[in-house]
Amino acid sequence: MTRVRRGYIARRRRTKIRLFASSFRGARSRLTRTIAQQKIRSLVSAHRDRDRQKRNFRRLWITRINAVIRERGLYNNYSQFIYHLYKNQLILNRKILAQITILNRNSLYMISNQIIKKDWKESPEMI
Repeated sequence: MTRVRRGYIARRRRTKIRLFASSFRGARSRLTRTIAQQKIRSLVSAHRDRDRQKRNFRRLWITRINAVIRERGLYNNYSQFIYHLYKNQLILNRKILAQITILNRNSLYMISNQIIKKDWKESPEMI
Protein backbone atom coordinates (compact mmCIF):
# COMPACT_ATOMS: atom_id res chain seq x y z
CA MET A 1 0.00 0.00 0.00
CA THR A 2 1.19 3.45 -0.73
CA ARG A 3 1.71 5.96 2.02
CA VAL A 4 -1.15 8.41 2.42
CA ARG A 5 -0.34 11.96 3.32
CA ARG A 6 -2.98 13.26 5.66
CA GLY A 7 -4.60 16.60 5.17
CA TYR A 8 -3.93 19.72 7.19
CA ILE A 9 -7.41 20.16 8.68
CA ALA A 10 -6.85 18.12 11.83
CA ARG A 11 -3.45 19.73 12.35
CA ARG A 12 -5.00 23.18 11.96
CA ARG A 13 -7.66 22.33 14.54
CA ARG A 14 -5.07 21.09 17.04
CA THR A 15 -2.91 24.14 16.46
CA LYS A 16 -5.90 26.38 17.16
CA ILE A 17 -6.57 24.54 20.42
CA ARG A 18 -2.89 24.79 21.36
CA LEU A 19 -2.95 28.55 20.84
CA PHE A 20 -5.83 28.77 23.33
CA ALA A 21 -3.85 26.72 25.86
CA SER A 22 -0.47 28.36 25.37
CA SER A 23 -0.58 29.93 28.83
CA PHE A 24 -1.42 26.67 30.60
CA ARG A 25 1.33 24.79 32.44
CA GLY A 26 2.73 21.33 31.90
CA ALA A 27 0.82 18.71 29.95
CA ARG A 28 -2.17 21.02 29.78
CA SER A 29 -0.33 23.05 27.16
CA ARG A 30 1.23 20.13 25.25
CA LEU A 31 -1.09 17.14 25.01
CA THR A 32 -4.05 17.52 22.68
CA ARG A 33 -6.57 15.55 24.71
CA THR A 34 -5.57 17.21 27.96
CA ILE A 35 -5.72 20.61 26.30
CA ALA A 36 -9.29 19.92 25.15
CA GLN A 37 -10.35 18.90 28.66
CA GLN A 38 -8.66 21.90 30.25
CA LYS A 39 -10.22 24.25 27.70
CA ILE A 40 -13.72 23.03 28.61
CA ARG A 41 -12.95 23.39 32.30
CA SER A 42 -11.52 26.89 31.92
CA LEU A 43 -14.47 28.11 29.86
CA VAL A 44 -16.89 26.72 32.46
CA SER A 45 -14.98 28.52 35.22
CA ALA A 46 -14.96 31.77 33.27
CA HIS A 47 -18.72 31.58 32.70
CA ARG A 48 -19.40 30.83 36.37
CA ASP A 49 -17.07 33.51 37.67
CA ARG A 50 -18.57 36.26 35.53
CA ASP A 51 -21.75 35.82 37.57
CA ARG A 52 -19.78 35.59 40.81
CA GLN A 53 -17.94 38.79 39.99
CA LYS A 54 -21.22 40.68 39.77
CA ARG A 55 -22.26 39.32 43.16
CA ASN A 56 -18.92 40.17 44.76
CA PHE A 57 -18.94 43.73 43.48
CA ARG A 58 -22.47 44.29 44.77
CA ARG A 59 -21.38 42.99 48.20
CA LEU A 60 -18.40 45.34 48.13
CA TRP A 61 -20.53 48.35 47.26
CA ILE A 62 -23.02 47.55 50.03
CA THR A 63 -20.20 47.15 52.55
CA ARG A 64 -18.68 50.50 51.62
CA ILE A 65 -22.01 52.33 51.85
CA ASN A 66 -22.84 50.68 55.16
CA ALA A 67 -19.44 51.60 56.66
CA VAL A 68 -19.78 55.28 55.80
CA ILE A 69 -23.38 55.48 56.99
CA ARG A 70 -22.57 53.90 60.36
CA GLU A 71 -19.36 55.91 60.76
CA ARG A 72 -21.19 59.21 60.46
CA GLY A 73 -24.21 58.03 62.42
CA LEU A 74 -26.66 59.04 59.72
CA TYR A 75 -28.71 55.88 60.01
CA ASN A 76 -28.40 52.77 62.14
CA ASN A 77 -27.76 50.57 59.13
CA TYR A 78 -27.64 50.28 55.39
CA SER A 79 -31.14 48.87 54.93
CA GLN A 80 -32.81 51.87 56.55
CA PHE A 81 -30.82 54.22 54.33
CA ILE A 82 -31.84 52.36 51.17
CA TYR A 83 -35.45 52.20 52.37
CA HIS A 84 -35.56 55.98 52.83
CA LEU A 85 -33.86 56.53 49.45
CA TYR A 86 -36.55 54.55 47.67
CA LYS A 87 -39.30 56.09 49.76
CA ASN A 88 -38.18 59.57 48.69
CA GLN A 89 -37.80 58.41 45.08
CA LEU A 90 -34.05 59.04 44.99
CA ILE A 91 -33.20 55.99 42.95
CA LEU A 92 -29.41 55.69 42.81
CA ASN A 93 -27.84 52.33 42.24
CA ARG A 94 -25.37 50.90 44.72
CA LYS A 95 -22.38 51.33 42.42
CA ILE A 96 -22.94 55.08 42.15
CA LEU A 97 -23.59 55.40 45.88
CA ALA A 98 -20.35 53.55 46.64
CA GLN A 99 -18.41 55.84 44.31
CA ILE A 100 -19.95 58.85 46.02
CA THR A 101 -18.93 57.47 49.42
CA ILE A 102 -15.33 57.06 48.28
CA LEU A 103 -14.83 60.18 46.18
CA ASN A 104 -17.10 62.77 47.79
CA ARG A 105 -18.55 61.92 51.17
CA ASN A 106 -20.00 65.37 51.66
CA SER A 107 -22.45 64.83 48.83
CA LEU A 108 -23.59 61.58 50.45
CA TYR A 109 -24.12 63.48 53.69
CA MET A 110 -26.09 66.11 51.79
CA ILE A 111 -28.29 63.42 50.25
CA SER A 112 -28.93 61.81 53.61
CA ASN A 113 -29.65 65.16 55.26
CA GLN A 114 -32.25 65.95 52.59
CA ILE A 115 -33.89 62.59 53.23
CA ILE A 116 -33.88 63.15 56.98
CA LYS A 117 -35.40 66.64 56.57
CA LYS A 118 -38.16 65.33 54.32
CA ASP A 119 -38.97 62.47 56.67
CA TRP A 120 -38.90 64.79 59.67
CA LYS A 121 -41.44 67.13 58.06
CA GLU A 122 -43.76 64.22 57.31
CA SER A 123 -43.61 62.55 60.71
CA PRO A 124 -41.29 63.71 63.54
CA GLU A 125 -41.64 60.51 65.59
CA MET A 126 -40.32 58.31 62.78
CA ILE A 127 -36.61 59.21 63.10
